[in-house]
Amino acid sequence: MRVFLAGWQMQLWSMRGNPDWFLTLILAPLQTVVFVTIFQHAGRGDLTSYGVLAPALIALWGLSLQTSGELITRERENGSLEGLLAAPGRFDVVMLGRISAVTSLALLAFVECWLTGWWLTGELLTITHPVVFALTVVVSAVAMTGWAGVMASVFVLARSARTFQNSLSYPFYVLGGVLVPVALLPDWLQPLSRVVFLSWSSDLFRDSLTTDRVEDLVVRVLVIVVLGAVGFALSHHLLHRALRRVRTTGSLAHA
Repeated sequence: MRVFLAGWQMQLWSMRGNPDWFLTLILAPLQTVVFVTIFQHAGRGDLTSYGVLAPALIALWGLSLQTSGELITRERENGSLEGLLAAPGRFDVVMLGRISAVTSLALLAFVECWLTGWWLTGELLTITHPVVFALTVVVSAVAMTGWAGVMASVFVLARSARTFQNSLSYPFYVLGGVLVPVALLPDWLQPLSRVVFLSWSSDLFRDSLTTDRVEDLVVRVLVIVVLGAVGFALSHHLLHRALRRVRTTGSLAHA
């Protein structure tokens, strides 16, 4: 726990005074304006919740994706990656703490998007099932941390993490159903989207805003937990294999 908290504090300290880390949070309200305005112009005020939730989920995924890539890239550029690996604290726990810090900050996007939607429509979006909403926020953030760790492990072997960052954003927004529900995707694509935990999260978020009873809540939450656990296990395995490889080949500083 001490190593985890050290990584958390280290990440928050490194983000001070650097607006690049917060670009996703800056874009989230602007994306809310775009989505909500489109729905209002089309006379679909009933879809306002979709326009508010989508930018928040995009920010959660985007900021975590950016973090997992930038952490490795920046440490390599600074020449400090070797020092972190040689430190007494476990590198994977330090990385987990750093990624968790940024994932927690990404949750601020929900507040930003909510307030922006209120400003645009004059009505504050009501959370009909607050317990469901809060539970979904927690399990989604934990699952996101696990899968960000998977990406961080892959980025250890990559010469440039930005190549992966640019290709792992919009496909997952579609598969995750952040704006368009999975049920409206083509039939052949729906099974693939169910492997992405974000699709379960987005459906639960939308259901928490309706007056209808949330069906199969326990099962759906457990699916997110299981997919998140798979991410943590995979990230642990991949990171150790990746570090073993770069140490053997002498390519730690450069992939």
